[in-house]
Amino acid sequence: GHYISVDTSYEGEKAVLSSPELYSEEWSCIRLIYQIATTSEASPDPARLNLYLRQEGEGFDRLLWSAKEPSDSWLIASLDLRNSTKKYKIVLEGEMRQDKSASIAVFEIKITPGYCLECDFEENHLCGFVNRWNPNVNWFVGGGNIRNSQSILPKDHTLNSELGHYMYVDSVYVKHFQEVAQLISPKTTAPMSGCLSFYYQLKQESSIVFTVYLRDTSGFYEEIWKTESALSADWALAEVDFNAPYPMEVIFEVAFNSAKGGYVALDDISFSPVYCSNQTGTPFNPAEAGCNFEEDLCNFYQDHKDGPGWSRVKVKRNVYRAGDHTTGFGYYLLANTKFTSQPGYIGRLYGPTLPGNLQFCLRFYYALYGFFKMSGTLAVYIFEENHVVQEKIWSVLDSPKGVWTQAEISFKKPMPCKVVFVSWCKSFWDCGLVALDDVSLSLGSCQAADLLLPNPGECTFEKDECVFIQKKRGRGSWHRRRGPTPTSYTGPKGDHTTGVGYYMYIEASNMVYGQRAYLVSRSLRGSSGKQCLTFFYHMYGAGTGLLSVHLKKEGDDEEIPLWRRTGEQSISWLRGLIEYESDRNYQIIFEAIRGVSIRSDTAIDDILFQAGPCLEVEEIQFSSGYPDSLNEIEY
Repeated sequence: GHYISVDTSYEGEKAVLSSPELYSEEWSCIRLIYQIATTSEASPDPARLNLYLRQEGEGFDRLLWSAKEPSDSWLIASLDLRNSTKKYKIVLEGEMRQDKSASIAVFEIKITPGYCLECDFEENHLCGFVNRWNPNVNWFVGGGNIRNSQSILPKDHTLNSELGHYMYVDSVYVKHFQEVAQLISPKTTAPMSGCLSFYYQLKQESSIVFTVYLRDTSGFYEEIWKTESALSADWALAEVDFNAPYPMEVIFEVAFNSAKGGYVALDDISFSPVYCSNQTGTPFNPAEAGCNFEEDLCNFYQDHKDGPGWSRVKVKRNVYRAGDHTTGFGYYLLANTKFTSQPGYIGRLYGPTLPGNLQFCLRFYYALYGFFKMSGTLAVYIFEENHVVQEKIWSVLDSPKGVWTQAEISFKKPMPCKVVFVSWCKSFWDCGLVALDDVSLSLGSCQAADLLLPNPGECTFEKDECVFIQKKRGRGSWHRRRGPTPTSYTGPKGDHTTGVGYYMYIEASNMVYGQRAYLVSRSLRGSSGKQCLTFFYHMYGAGTGLLSVHLKKEGDDEEIPLWRRTGEQSISWLRGLIEYESDRNYQIIFEAIRGVSIRSDTAIDDILFQAGPCLEVEEIQFSSGYPDSLNEIEY
């Protein structure tokens, strides 16, 4: 047969293979049979194969899958593709990176309607199901009219004939007590819930245990089904409610106790997005457990017995006190304010009830001011049902003063529980302020979320400059940096993404008054309809110059000004929003001009491109000068 492979004679370029325009209204499954081969030992920058989804009207491709593990045989990847009314293309990209000896090849790409979990075992790729090898008991393919001693069953379930195939496991070679054979499904790649069904036959002379488990990426097993009947001479249907909000594998496990155990056969695994039982419970929406405190406390609340621990506050733009994390001029929560600073004072903020037995990732931003000893001033507890059991899952150790810092915590509890934020002021002399903002909850562990590939239209500058390039390197250039800038009284203390990550800025001490620095995106795909660009900018310093954003359409010499700020704005990161349209390919340009003194380090971070109009509107697109009311705090 034929395969297609990356031509390695082009140094440093990416090989791109694009599908024709596709359309599928129903859920489908992409199967890719591929191989990355290399002769070199572990390369620091290995070759990669990436698969993108390019949707109609979207300016950026979405990375669905990526692989870099070398192998000496063909591997199969199964990717769930949700139903959508938009046309799309599948784009395969091969990157050789630094590995000169590598080769990347693709043998087959197949898009079939249905879920990747479903299988009738008629095709030789077995839908990406794999047997976990064991010296004595394994799952084999049965049927296909092979007259061997192993083909125990006369007919499969799919075709109801001797030519059909099924999977089976037999006890003939069992040597030890409790030997286990496992058949592992491909990992789900999109959230799904509903009814998983399969057919099985079980013939036993001594006890066999046939169990179905779910296994998440951190290796937790959860049993979802077990055989009840001792015997089923014919194919029996099993149905089980299935919920996979984050990547999971389904594992079919058979445990034997002796060589005369009998056998288990399995066929026709299928999935329906409707639960088998009449359960109608609405699925838990993690967005309901988050809050940016702009409107109110969302679903968070305080216990009145504790007294008013946390208050929602807002700081006008100023050069002394940082504002909130969401926009720089919105609301956040503040605890231990000067009205309540009695020693031993505790402020508790309770979150909504979360369902048990799900893996969660909690992220939030906090900032601390005025404590001598930071550790323990803010902690997160889990209260299980009836608030009887409480467990501390996080507490602050040390963090840069007055910088919004991100914390992330993974947890999983068997019972329904609540997240509780506790601020604690130990002594009257050391009672500072604890600020909290942008609490969010997602399903799956935080580590799993970090492995997911970055959103293509988003740039946090944590790893590199993403789609941006310098127009001219030299004295007037943008630099990627973490931590504070070298000059005092100007520039940010930390980045906006996590507080300890990277941002881009101009170093005013290397530039002269009026000198410009350009950060230009590569050519971006145009599309009909409005686009929204969100970014964060930091303009603090008495000599701050100008920051502006322009749109340059392909074929035009003129640049269209979209947004501009002049002069010192705030000590906080502020959010900028720009709505624009371009049906042709275009570039976005960030231009910074150095101001009158070296105190003019201007910075940007967290750039996000989204299709569709902006959901909020920025008050002022073009402004100059300085807000009047300096250091007022509104309560």
